Amino acid sequence: MVRETKYYDLLEVSPSASEADLKKAYRKKALRLHPDKGGDPELFKEVTHAYEVLSDPEKRSIYDARGEAGLSEQGSMGGMDPQDLFSQLFGGGGGFFGGGGGRSQGPRKTKDLVHRVHVTLEDLYKGKTTKLALTRNVICSKCKGKGGKEGAVRTCNTCSGRGIKVTLRQMGPMIQQIQSPCDECSGTGEIINAKDRCTTCKGKKVVPEKKFLEVHIDKGMKGGQTIQFRGESDQSPTAEPGDVVIVIEEKPHERFRRQENDLITEIEIDLLTALAGGEFAIKHLDDRALLVRIEPGEVVKHGELKVIHGQGMPSQRHHEPGDLYVKLNVKFPDTIDPSAIPLLERALPPRKPVEKFDKNVIIEDVTLDDVDTRTRGSLHDEPMDEDHDEPRVQCANQ
Repeated sequence: MVRETKYYDLLEVSPSASEADLKKAYRKKALRLHPDKGGDPELFKEVTHAYEVLSDPEKRSIYDARGEAGLSEQGSMGGMDPQDLFSQLFGGGGGFFGGGGGRSQGPRKTKDLVHRVHVTLEDLYKGKTTKLALTRNVICSKCKGKGGKEGAVRTCNTCSGRGIKVTLRQMGPMIQQIQSPCDECSGTGEIINAKDRCTTCKGKKVVPEKKFLEVHIDKGMKGGQTIQFRGESDQSPTAEPGDVVIVIEEKPHERFRRQENDLITEIEIDLLTALAGGEFAIKHLDDRALLVRIEPGEVVKHGELKVIHGQGMPSQRHHEPGDLYVKLNVKFPDTIDPSAIPLLERALPPRKPVEKFDKNVIIEDVTLDDVDTRTRGSLHDEPMDEDHDEPRVQCANQ
């Protein structure tokens, strides 16, 4: 029996799948998820990594016996680039993805445009669609990206159209070759007389354009994840447009803290509820409130950590949702009516007896006074011999 099934689930096969079954399942999913076909790049990487592990008999046996932790301990977590593994199966770049040759031989692309989108935890819980306005360069429609009148554009003689000039510098017995942008054509490789330049783009061949992109934030996404819009970056007559990359940034939340797919919150309850039971509500990240009941007879200790299963963040990969961890802080009353003390003495366990000392020890009566915070100096009100770090929660779905 295998320890974990995550990699098998990603390929949608059973743990008893043969090598042929794994290969068939991977080919089917990889073709559908490949980024060049509009698929999810992150999920494509996960599926490819799962196939790389399961198609290797040694790695598969380690994974079946000990899961991802076993692979990590054996140093087998790293692997080849997902695109390289894909190319091995489909041949030189994947045929319909541009065919022949490796990725390094592909056409030059313009620089990717990166935008950061700050979203709330509510947005990541419920999902959200937002519009992003950006300005990019597009090929001038008037001159069709030529920069000037027909026949007015000529190759720069200084750099022979390369856009760079090469300078040789003697350094002792060696000659150093230095490349720099051509001064004559400003690195474009072309010369356009001022009077012949396009009046719209001023000879630059591109003009700025404002564009709106519809960004879909899926339920369960995390800060740091990216959303790609292929080919939506700057246009150029000599290069393919790059991508627009949206980086998700998660805003801090006033009531919840996220740890992977789990949520952590703190709730204050009164002493009566802690000792005798009662109810309290937790406003969730959507339009729900969770009504929590503490049964009579259950005593809640100050700082106790409880869990509500399945009420954490949704899983973007359609796995089980995370859990909601609740830290309960008990609010003690400032004073108690002395007439109620006999009732407390009947309801609560008896007081701890005063410690007995040797007869040679002198007993002296003293009183406890409130501390003057202005004169307490460097004293701290933290308990002694305790680990003051905030407790970390072990995620259930790790």
